[in-house]
Amino acid sequence: MPALLAPAIAVALLLGAAGAAKVVDPTMTVGALRAMRLPSAPSAVRLGAGVELLIAIAALTVSGPWPYLLAALSLLAFAAFVLAALRRGTMVGSCGCFGREDTPPHRIHVALDLGLAGVAAGATTFDRAPIEMLADDPLEGVIVGLVALLMAALLYATFVDLPRTLREIDRAGLARTERRPS
Repeated sequence: MPALLAPAIAVALLLGAAGAAKVVDPTMTVGALRAMRLPSAPSAVRLGAGVELLIAIAALTVSGPWPYLLAALSLLAFAAFVLAALRRGTMVGSCGCFGREDTPPHRIHVALDLGLAGVAAGATTFDRAPIEMLADDPLEGVIVGLVALLMAALLYATFVDLPRTLREIDRAGLARTERRPS
């Protein structure tokens, strides 16, 4: 099995989870798009999220470079959106990546999106769909699948919890410096 198989599956799982969450509840993404003065109709967000979900499913089940190429392009678009929000200083409480989850835009988000886009680009070299490769050797497939699930969970936590934690640390640091007598 290719070395990038577990990370590529994790990318697809994360992309699928994000798409599914926005299909169910596009509110946070709508708000983020409005804050950036971009088209933000809930139906359009749901449509885009549905496409994101289909790309994720295709990345797991369809042979050839296209599904992972589309995944890489999606991740680059997400990185560009977050980077634009950060550079403009736009008050975006959440980028809306995972639906209702509070995922404040952060440089870490951009770095993760770029890294995951690189993984997806590398997965365009797969000659078969990941689901087929997992089925070749069921025991190894289960292990690779579990590693991919763990990676996806850790990436999710990094996207969602790390920016929140850093925001709280920054707030606590500001509060401490404001209380310090001169």
